Amino acid sequence: APISLPAAVTNAAWPQRPGSPATRTAHPALSASPALAWSAGIGAGDGRRARITADPVVAAGRVFTLDAQTRVSAVSTAGEVLWATDLTPPNDSPDNASGGGLAYGDGRLFVTSAFGTVTALDPETGAVLWQQDVDAPTTTAPAVYDGLVYVVAGDEVAWVLDSETGRVRWQLSGTPDIHNVLGGPAPAITEKYAVFAFGAGEVQGAFRKGGLRLWDAQIAGERRGVASARVRDVTGDPLVVGDRVYVGTHSGRMVALSLGSGKRLWTAGEGPLNPIWPAGGSLFLVSDRNELVRLSAEDGSRIWGQPLPLFTARKPKRQAGIVGHYGPVLAGGQLVLASADERLRFFDPVSGRLTRETALPGGAASNPVVAGGTLYVVSKKGQLLAFR
Repeated sequence: APISLPAAVTNAAWPQRPGSPATRTAHPALSASPALAWSAGIGAGDGRRARITADPVVAAGRVFTLDAQTRVSAVSTAGEVLWATDLTPPNDSPDNASGGGLAYGDGRLFVTSAFGTVTALDPETGAVLWQQDVDAPTTTAPAVYDGLVYVVAGDEVAWVLDSETGRVRWQLSGTPDIHNVLGGPAPAITEKYAVFAFGAGEVQGAFRKGGLRLWDAQIAGERRGVASARVRDVTGDPLVVGDRVYVGTHSGRMVALSLGSGKRLWTAGEGPLNPIWPAGGSLFLVSDRNELVRLSAEDGSRIWGQPLPLFTARKPKRQAGIVGHYGPVLAGGQLVLASADERLRFFDPVSGRLTRETALPGGAASNPVVAGGTLYVVSKKGQLLAFR
């Protein structure tokens, strides 16, 4: 089916996850065949006990990263590490926790960690401005909007903090859930509303400033005969486009909800494993069935699905050989996926056809982000890679 894409623009920043309209670039510019320009070491890579869960963010002319432990780095757009700050609490070891998320807003860098903290850093120096304890390991990315920081902690409590002081403004609770995915969805924020995803497929909408809960939606249903479908976590972050929220679960369901009322508008049998990308009346996602999928945003109908590589070697019994795919991001007229099998892949948004691929040394551990005509991705070996 044809598609009318918004014009590509060269965006200076990629400050947060793409769920909130105010900080999302609809179609960032990128050359047709970007090549690896540089790589920079940003700390610990994926290990037996630790995983990289944070996507990089780009703001103030720098790229910010979080490694598999609690080391935050700022890297120049030329690949020079400008500073690094370790957020491990004084009496703890970095090995005791893994994962976290990043967001930039209000001139500050905000970091969540599995040690149960939300920290504000000075983006110039890496100095800690404040730290707030949120009582539970927190590996989801925060969202920032107009003086407030929005975070969902691992015990399914949403915290809203003052971005300047870290003081708690309000809280909301979701239903407790035991199957938590490391990483997880960022809240989506608009001028009026905040949308939070909790474990167990629960989504809540509230007034952004005061925290009054407006609605609570449950994404029920799972893919039959698949053990991983028991994990009902929301893995496709709430994505606000106009007056709708699109959101999906690890267990093979995706829904469109009314932003103001939470009323369900449609359900699709696809489970987005990463943030969903909206463009030209379509939604693009990596599904729980290991496909790159294009759906109609209007009614959720499937336009095409492109199977993705699943096993690194043809040894389907070895789970270690499963390939993770990160993205998609629409950039320079193509859909881009960064994959753990050491490939950066480019697809045609109209047909889903694979148009080209290039080497991604070490394999991807984060979703790709694009700013200043450059694509950034963190590798499993703890390297920030820049393609342009």
